[in-house]
Amino acid sequence: MTKPTNAREVAAFTLFDMLENGAWSEGALHHYLQLAQLSSRDAALAARLAYGTLQNRSMCDFYIRKYSKIRLAKIAPRVLELMRMGVYQLTMLDRIPSHAATSETIKLVRKYCKSDERVAGFVNGVLRSIARDAENNKLPHPDCPDKESYYSLKYTHPEWLMRKLSSQYGQKECQKIAQANNEIAPISVRINRLKDIQDDVYNSLISDGFAVEYHPTMNNILLCSGGDISKNRLFLDGTITIQDAASAAAVEILEPKPDMKIIDCCAAPGGKTFYIAENMQNKGELISCDIYEHKLEKIKEGAKRLGFSCITTRLADSGVYQPQFEKWADAVLCDVPCSGLGIIRKKPEIRFKTDEELSQLPKIQVNILRNCANYVKVGGTIIYSTCTILQRENQDVVNAFLSENRNFELEAFDHPICGKTDGMITLLPHIHMTDGFFIAKLRRKS
Repeated sequence: MTKPTNAREVAAFTLFDMLENGAWSEGALHHYLQLAQLSSRDAALAARLAYGTLQNRSMCDFYIRKYSKIRLAKIAPRVLELMRMGVYQLTMLDRIPSHAATSETIKLVRKYCKSDERVAGFVNGVLRSIARDAENNKLPHPDCPDKESYYSLKYTHPEWLMRKLSSQYGQKECQKIAQANNEIAPISVRINRLKDIQDDVYNSLISDGFAVEYHPTMNNILLCSGGDISKNRLFLDGTITIQDAASAAAVEILEPKPDMKIIDCCAAPGGKTFYIAENMQNKGELISCDIYEHKLEKIKEGAKRLGFSCITTRLADSGVYQPQFEKWADAVLCDVPCSGLGIIRKKPEIRFKTDEELSQLPKIQVNILRNCANYVKVGGTIIYSTCTILQRENQDVVNAFLSENRNFELEAFDHPICGKTDGMITLLPHIHMTDGFFIAKLRRKS
């Protein structure tokens, strides 16, 4: 594949890479943006086209089915991806003229799909018909049997997920969650308070061309857009680090302090480890564990960049007992592997996971929680957290653990991001301006 030269090619290459190589959207998009070296405006368009096409795949397919004489299964995969991107522009983006969306899609089909003029003619015909009806407000409307199936189609979420969320939160909240999952997520960065230059960080990012606002309830979190924050001098010198407000809140609820002994059991990519170290004022012992050596190397690099010497990395499976840590820690952070259904807006392909492939996660999660609880001192605390919003991976896991571990109890906490709780909280993007995230705080009584 040749080097992309414009926004639509970057988006197309990202979709092709996901289709053909199983690439993650974020990594693929970042790779092709680096190759193309686009302006900030064109890079934003490329991201919007790639993510928007993924986020609205079901509706794009609905329109293609209505206007195409060829079944979707018979359309070449690359051609279908480009048609989806064209339909997304025609039906859901107001600022792109229909003639541009159509003609540019045809160019991509001719250039990258190894097809003859009949294919280009077919794509042209379908897109022009959709464009005509879109301009005249005559596009067909879905006829769905209930709201959950409609939300599934409109927001490209699996129907099984819509039904679970509707049952858990109610239909109205289910729709709000799905809608929020299709919005553009800002880059959330946390200011290193040890640097003590909070106002300077805000002003510096503004002067560097970023759109910046403070998180409404966490004044050390900035929400940014408009560029690659990882290349900014403030990131490179350790003044800021990329971390969602929910992840930072989990650390604050853990309440790390100087001279404590703390274990971060599932630490990669390291954001929570670094914030724990900051709250410890780099004094004490912090063990950062993961099952992948290359991820631990990243944590080491981050610790060096941020100037933390209290962090020790350890290659360890958090589901396997480590006897040397029995009742060793004042606090343990247990951010377990999960379905990731709380970060769909950042990783839109997560929505395509099946219920079956995720159904075994609670067994793994409760096993990790059960094991890591062994490391907590009497009187110490453990935080159980996930980046999912499904009850079966959150409240159900905690309750299952508590039912068999009477020496632990939920501990109520009060935090600016969520207010007072009974010891458990699910954070939602449209309410808390965070990733979808779950936090539970448990204390060891004996």
